[in-house]
Amino acid sequence: MVQQGNENALVLGGGGAVGGAWMLGVLAGLADAGVDLEHADVVIGTSAGAIFGSRLACGHPPSELYARQLAGDDRIDLHVTVAQTARFLWAALASRDPERSVRRLGRAAQSTRPPAGLDLPGAVEELLHGATQWPTRALRITAVDAVSGEVRAFDADSQVTLVEAVAASCAVPLVWPPVTLAGRRWMDGGTRSTANLQLATGHRRVLAVVPLPSGVGPHPSAQEQAARLTAEGAAVSLLVPDRAARRAMGRDMTDNARRPAAARAGHAQASTAAEAVARAWRT
Repeated sequence: MVQQGNENALVLGGGGAVGGAWMLGVLAGLADAGVDLEHADVVIGTSAGAIFGSRLACGHPPSELYARQLAGDDRIDLHVTVAQTARFLWAALASRDPERSVRRLGRAAQSTRPPAGLDLPGAVEELLHGATQWPTRALRITAVDAVSGEVRAFDADSQVTLVEAVAASCAVPLVWPPVTLAGRRWMDGGTRSTANLQLATGHRRVLAVVPLPSGVGPHPSAQEQAARLTAEGAAVSLLVPDRAARRAMGRDMTDNARRPAAARAGHAQASTAAEAVARAWRT
């Protein structure tokens, strides 16, 4: 069984192709400024954060992942139609109750057909670039039960492969159908929380890099979740896109053409935030 400490947790949120690029820029910028990301006892990844969190936990350095974003590599192709967006919003926003909202979205997700000629696990395996086995370093990959709406964190003891867990975490409702694992159907880990900071409960220090601080629907924002962890005694460093980064990212998180600019904006933002992050991370 993988053993993990309870000191430092690195939380990586979802945000599509563009949000993932910004996140990698932040991580590379922090590493370049001397923040030791290897100091994390556990990496918690959601959606895009599941992909790149897996690669980090498997030993891929932030500088390498950042360089690939600048070069236009590691494309995450999501072809989202207006009709899919409308159905997503209708399901997620029709109720103010978080549980009803996520279950409505789960029912809609289960009616989704796979895009013709596209294979989600195959695409995920390609994006993982060889990081397809659970690492010895503690890694948790989030997904949401499409029936109950409950969040689960898959890990090396879950008896599913890393590729399967990451594919489930990336199964965006109405774009991809849920992924079947362990007799249940699972959809995008960011369905009810874009970051799932609650899974870092019990850690003394938390570094969260969250491209989209708020999800769609009546669910807690990353800032609200960070405040709860802080109230429980954790030292939380939460990084979300600043104004310059939001301009670089634009509104369409699937626009691969914006990834290099988003990554550079994340790197620049990290340079400003690194001193404060380093103090909290090493306390």
